[in-house]
Amino acid sequence: MNIIKNKTIYFMISIVIILIGVGFMIYNYSQDNGLFNYDIQFVGGTSFEANLGRDFENSEVETLVLEVIGENGQVQKVGSDGQTVSIKTKALEDNKITELKNKLCEKYNIDASSISSNTVGATISGEMQQNAFMAVLVSCIAMLIYVSLRFRDLKIGASCIIALLHDALVVLACYAVFRIPLNNSFIAAILTVLGYSINASIVIFDRLRENRRRYGSRNGEDIMNKSILQSMRRSLYTSLTTFFTIASLYIFGVQSVKEFALPIVVGIICGTYSSVFLVGSLWCIFDSFKKGGKSGKKAVKA
Repeated sequence: MNIIKNKTIYFMISIVIILIGVGFMIYNYSQDNGLFNYDIQFVGGTSFEANLGRDFENSEVETLVLEVIGENGQVQKVGSDGQTVSIKTKALEDNKITELKNKLCEKYNIDASSISSNTVGATISGEMQQNAFMAVLVSCIAMLIYVSLRFRDLKIGASCIIALLHDALVVLACYAVFRIPLNNSFIAAILTVLGYSINASIVIFDRLRENRRRYGSRNGEDIMNKSILQSMRRSLYTSLTTFFTIASLYIFGVQSVKEFALPIVVGIICGTYSSVFLVGSLWCIFDSFKKGGKSGKKAVKA
């Protein structure tokens, strides 16, 4: 199995997946639904949570919200009993908040004290977006510095960072395709995926360093392919163990847990894919540029 030789195929698979995500973003935007399903933590708004005391259909609550505020809100069941509703709307004034609570109390015969509400302003949501961007940026820069210093090779650091950006784009595509609410858990999911992916890539480059000491005169692409194949079983077993754990959370967890687990499941898959099929090929490309088209004559330093 020659992964490096077939790198164009693997690059095309990644490009197609990312383009599918971009296509869904454009479609959602054209339907006035936004590029992503932004939660109020990112765009501001008012959220309600209430135990209605009985089973209900989302459509009936959506109709009630439409009557009060004149536009649709995000309505979903939360909790394991199927009787608790979460409603998210644009930022509402106090009189509209009170009116919506009264409508819920009247329709479902519940007490107003059982309905909680919270409003997030535009300033706070703007800070949340900046913090999300800075968290990903700082983590990528820190990983670039760490990997480059560890292996004393900037090509390795650059290859890992490009693979991490690939993983982040695939997870974003997942958010766009499945319309997962973009909220606080998005930051945690992205950083978890990046940390998991970089660990798998480091295992491969550790093996590359050992093999280049042993086979220093060989072509760099051959040594890289050998290193990937030698570490593939470990990468797959580790990924499967984590995959089964997170998949169980998605299957048996409540809605909020599902929204966190699904991107991580996707991230584990794409992180393993990028570590095995992309990062080594990227290193070979950078190495061939540096050597003027002759890959891998210089051993990686300890």
